[in-house]
Amino acid sequence: MTEPRQFVIEADGGSRGNPGPAGYGAVVIDPVTGETLAEAAEYIGIATNNVAEYKGLIAGLKAAKALVPDASAGDALRVRVRMDSKLVVEQMSGRWKIKHPDMKPLAAEAARILPASAVTYEWIPREKNKHADRLANEAMDAGKRGKQWEPSASTAALDLPPVSGPPGDAAAGAAKARAAISTRREPAATPQVGWGGAPDMGAPATFVLLRHGETALTPEKRFSGSGGTDPELSAAGRHQAERVAESLAARGTIQEIVSSPLRRCRETAATVAARLGLTVEVEDGLRETDFGAWEGLTFAEVRERYGPDLDAWLASTRTPPTGGGESFAEVARRVSSTRDRLTTRYAGRTVLLVTHVTPIKTLVRLALSAPPESLFRMELSAASLSAVAYYADGNASLRLLNDTSHLR
Repeated sequence: MTEPRQFVIEADGGSRGNPGPAGYGAVVIDPVTGETLAEAAEYIGIATNNVAEYKGLIAGLKAAKALVPDASAGDALRVRVRMDSKLVVEQMSGRWKIKHPDMKPLAAEAARILPASAVTYEWIPREKNKHADRLANEAMDAGKRGKQWEPSASTAALDLPPVSGPPGDAAAGAAKARAAISTRREPAATPQVGWGGAPDMGAPATFVLLRHGETALTPEKRFSGSGGTDPELSAAGRHQAERVAESLAARGTIQEIVSSPLRRCRETAATVAARLGLTVEVEDGLRETDFGAWEGLTFAEVRERYGPDLDAWLASTRTPPTGGGESFAEVARRVSSTRDRLTTRYAGRTVLLVTHVTPIKTLVRLALSAPPESLFRMELSAASLSAVAYYADGNASLRLLNDTSHLR
């Protein structure tokens, strides 16, 4: 009996805007030599990250099947799929339900390509999926020029470390990859033009702003900043974190997670990260205001004990709370500096910022160029979602505010 052929498929997809201009990349690799056997990439027009990821998986499976004439037979081929999309890996492995209507037909198409017994799935960190990521980005770059990805123009395989084997294998593998497969070409989507024919500024850095889940202090409406105790999530807060994690997993748009250093945010972020298969970066600039001597008190208690100071605080964002806390003006400087640093770091990506009432209200206020007093005129519920997109020309667009639909 002939031994089945063994392949590794690495696949990736991306969307610059999510949804936005999207593309995928896939590579078929010999697991013994590391040789690239086939590459596939395509610009698919406007789509989400998850659609692009599934398209990459489908292309990779088809490319592997094309290399083995009798691949439809369950004993002719064994494929190990490696992807950095936790959603696709878990859904195709049967551990997560497929609820989104856009995902169901794509998952069904992927499942039909090869027998289920021939395919296994493995999640890998993004840094270990560089070849497929490079192909996906080449496809999106080509789409931005109104063209499709061409195998002859790809440098993804050449940028990889040399494979094992006799001299010349790496170059031969790259050349073979370019000739091995030609994906079906669709007409390039017409580039979208903004209002008034404005130039394309590229995909924005999109910050999805998540206020942490409830703590014991939240329903009592007590001042809870960064200068007092560091409360953990309550049972209600942990449930809220699970609900928001489920909602964000279904949307499939988050690519990075950044959290305030305070415990309630780190716990909320960890719950989401575990569901999405991402890591959490901690950013001190996202911490809550230091409310000084008011920490742990209700508004009525502050009024009773520090009435004149409270009046001064409400009258001016430059006035700090009693006892050496931070003024809202100081918080605004800290948050705007953090915003600038993160928009540069995550240009073109969709990032979940898990933070607090004041930083979120401040980001919204600055995006709208609203006066400082607008902070007192916004409602922001526990575990709510807001979103702001930041463009290369410095403009910002508020896309969502205080969404709690996932908690119902």
